[in-house]
Amino acid sequence: MTFTTRPTLQGTFGMVSSTHWLASQAAMGILERGGNAFDAAVTAGFVLHVVEPHLNGPGGEVPAIVATAGDPRPKVLCGQGPAPAAATIAHFRSLGMDLIPGAGPLAAAVPGAVDAWLLLLREHGTLTLAEVLEPAIGYAGAGHPLLGRVGDTVAAVRSLFEEHWPTSAALWLRGGRPPAAGEMFANPVYARTLSRLVEAGQAAGADREAQIEAARRAWSTGFVAEAIEKFSRQPFRDSSGRPNAGLVTGDDLAAYSATWEVPATLDWHGYSVAKTGFWGQGPVLLQALATLDALDDPGAYDAGTAAGVHAQAEALKLAFADREAWYGDGTDVPAKALLSREYARERAALIGDRASAELRPGCPDGAQPRLPAHVQPGAGSRVDSTDPTTGEPTVQSDGVTRGDTCHVDVVDRWGNMISATPSGGWLQSSPTIPELGFPLGSRLQMFWLEEGLASSLAPGRRPRTTLSPTMVHRDGEPVLACGTPGGDQQDQWQLPFLLRHLVGGQPLQEAIDAPAWHTLSLPGSFYPRDMEPGVLVVEDRLDDDVLATLRAYGHEVRRSDGWSLGRLCAVTRDPATGVLAAGANPRGMQGYACGR
Repeated sequence: MTFTTRPTLQGTFGMVSSTHWLASQAAMGILERGGNAFDAAVTAGFVLHVVEPHLNGPGGEVPAIVATAGDPRPKVLCGQGPAPAAATIAHFRSLGMDLIPGAGPLAAAVPGAVDAWLLLLREHGTLTLAEVLEPAIGYAGAGHPLLGRVGDTVAAVRSLFEEHWPTSAALWLRGGRPPAAGEMFANPVYARTLSRLVEAGQAAGADREAQIEAARRAWSTGFVAEAIEKFSRQPFRDSSGRPNAGLVTGDDLAAYSATWEVPATLDWHGYSVAKTGFWGQGPVLLQALATLDALDDPGAYDAGTAAGVHAQAEALKLAFADREAWYGDGTDVPAKALLSREYARERAALIGDRASAELRPGCPDGAQPRLPAHVQPGAGSRVDSTDPTTGEPTVQSDGVTRGDTCHVDVVDRWGNMISATPSGGWLQSSPTIPELGFPLGSRLQMFWLEEGLASSLAPGRRPRTTLSPTMVHRDGEPVLACGTPGGDQQDQWQLPFLLRHLVGGQPLQEAIDAPAWHTLSLPGSFYPRDMEPGVLVVEDRLDDDVLATLRAYGHEVRRSDGWSLGRLCAVTRDPATGVLAAGANPRGMQGYACGR
């Protein structure tokens, strides 16, 4: 028997896996009360806002992939808010900027997470808003033992809070210090915000759907929108080093609604793998899988050998180069060509026995790629002192964050399944709105301030997010939901996991525990948007001979701690037997799965 850090859970009633044990157990409690997977996921989502505030918040966003027992076809729930109406390239250029700041009010997109969770609850849940929000209101109001990493994050931005963001200092520096690990921490203002949403719903009558719609209106056109608009008008220091006001208005919130969309999919090894559309980075995983197939080499699937790691890293580099040239929220993305077998063969032909340090986008349908000037050779480096080897978010003193995010997967006894990756609106992303108890996000930093690119900034466009939930079907039935935090690393960590589990046959927990790695040889999505050509970050549990061979291939191998990369969550369902399973990542010592 292979040792794992915890068992792969199995049962028939329900399974939850998330990046925090309190969210997992709160969601499981909802299943025990008779709720379905979607009720449970909404509960987990709002609890994560409270217990992982350095990784996500109500001012952020959430994409999800769902499959219902009644209609098992995958659907994407898009809770990624767009750029505000006033967010133009001209505006940022007028402020002397060539990159959108990584923190501060100016970097905020329209908040999308709360509306998306409420839309999911209305259309596919069964419980009331009061029932699913009860755990989050309880933890925010009465407090919960705080993660040590929250206090570490606050300590990293302490001077920013004290000198420039007083509303954040009032919440996070009580008594003049960051909160300690395990300290009971409450956010009564946010608890009251959630309670007011429940009260707005209950005022609409006894109908469950009418209550949820009333809460959505209270958010988008009521007291929440009013407080956001008022606060956005105030200038605060951002990562440009200067104070700037935000751009999000009440009209922006009123105009926004979460949407249901058709996913991007790839038929692969008897499975269908579903991701968000090309407005996000999710199809990178599909392109990498297709490219590996085109190599026609079974050894390319082995994530434990040097040859396998090399092939997978090179396939990912090619896919990420295409992300930079072709992905964005527009109608002219050559989606069909990017996922075609012919194109995969073209890309696979570029993979040799030497690691590439070049950014090599392809020419789908013969179209010529265009890359941002910032990533062109000779553009210069903006690499800072941020440590890129950690799977947890790394926060600079000015609030700029690399890596982020939470994740939750749920499957229930009826066959409903969801994979969701909430993120943004971190406590360090923007000053706390004092009337609401949370900040806005900073997702606009993923746009380019250059015209004519696939991900150029424009009002109403969604930023090309890194958030990347995954769902896998077999014979038309959902069999696996998974995902991980990690910014640009999300699909990089999911790729070897899927290869180990789906091709190699490893149980969930064994595949999650296996040594992880990722490449930095791609333009970063987070400010200051750098890449480190040829660098391959690996957990030092990989065998020394594997590392030596990778160096011989030409990779610049950078060792990381043995349990530092990735925070994968996963649940599965066997349609033939009804057996459910779950696993969760031990790295960071906070993710957990539960079920029976």
